[in-house]
Amino acid sequence: MKQLISRLHGDKVIWALVVFLAVFSFMPVFSASSNLAYTRHGSGNVLTYLVKHALHITVGFFIIYKVHKVPFHYFRRLSLIILPIVWVLLLYTLIRGNVIEGANASRWIQIPFIGISFQTSALAAIVLYVFVARYLTKTRETPVTFKNSLFELWLYVFITVGLIFPANFSTAALIFLMVLMIVFIGKYPFKYIAMILGLAVAAASFFILLVVAFPKAFPNRVDTWKSRVENFTSDKPNENNYQIDNAKMAIASGRIYGLGPGKSVQKNFLPQSSSDFIYAIIVEEYGLIGGLSILFLYVLLLFRFVVASHKATTLFGKLLVISLGFPIVFQAMINMAVAVELLPVTGQTLPLVSSGGTSLWMTCIAIGIILSVTKKEEEIAQEEADKKRRDEALQRLIDQQILAEEEAERAQNDGNDEPNNPLNTVMN
Repeated sequence: MKQLISRLHGDKVIWALVVFLAVFSFMPVFSASSNLAYTRHGSGNVLTYLVKHALHITVGFFIIYKVHKVPFHYFRRLSLIILPIVWVLLLYTLIRGNVIEGANASRWIQIPFIGISFQTSALAAIVLYVFVARYLTKTRETPVTFKNSLFELWLYVFITVGLIFPANFSTAALIFLMVLMIVFIGKYPFKYIAMILGLAVAAASFFILLVVAFPKAFPNRVDTWKSRVENFTSDKPNENNYQIDNAKMAIASGRIYGLGPGKSVQKNFLPQSSSDFIYAIIVEEYGLIGGLSILFLYVLLLFRFVVASHKATTLFGKLLVISLGFPIVFQAMINMAVAVELLPVTGQTLPLVSSGGTSLWMTCIAIGIILSVTKKEEEIAQEEADKKRRDEALQRLIDQQILAEEEAERAQNDGNDEPNNPLNTVMN
């Protein structure tokens, strides 16, 4: 175990929090998957979903380990290369994407020969965040103008978000808001941010009007957004808000200490209980204490990201930690806020806890890059410590040499001045 830990570099607290969340996820996923086991296959074999989740977690940690070994400055150029490839994938997803579990939006593509469904928007978010961090680093060397930034930054952002928006409004909105937060922290002029926000609202309004005028182009998308907002703001019972109703019943029945691990009742009625609404199952089984503990872990993870960003010696490293770390925590907050009906249903998973393949793996890529930044600072600290030890060892050798020379000189002087020397007696 010590040998394994010695191979893990970077912020040890981030490593510990990620491992704890991943290990904790097994019990809620195992419990919540019973609904899927009975409704989808009719066999009730939950072990299949547990093994699948274990495989996803194992691959995720392998991704973290491999990515955190890569020097983080490599990702600066990779973002510029990969972003056009991501656009092609997003366009293909928008046109030919698969519909999964009755979703009326095509968000996934099937990877050939593997049989894994891949959500391209998750990859697009990571690449775009790294690209924004790269641009903000470059602008510290040259003055920022709105015209230049419009073509060098925001054109890339609008293309990426625009390809996600028709099929996945919540993800597109989250990505765009995260980009605005990143550029604000990166000291991009606030007046330019306000102008970009105005352009984004105008573009979204134009798209909605376009869909209303041509409903066959994107069937049911605006209706879906409208119904979710109406269900969130309305106090009247509605058969369409059964998800949030069951989530609230799960949370209410959890009380302080919860019903106990695996004893959830609402998991049998709550759709997406192992992914989008797993926080409700956690509160039902582990109570208010369990729910607040999970919230505290994500807050602690946010704090470690801030510390890692502060310790980074390069501007790109600082912005990279913020760009990739903050969205993970905010996605978790959104997931928990939806479960307690503070926000409308968005379809965002709970990072590192919810079941799922590509969403988990994309989170692992982001964490791997963050650990790569902290690993660099760790290596710098280690190099400084080694240099200090070498200097101290060299100084000790010099001191020993000086001391030996002084003792030899002293011995020679004592020999020349010896009173019993016969030669001294004859001379006297």
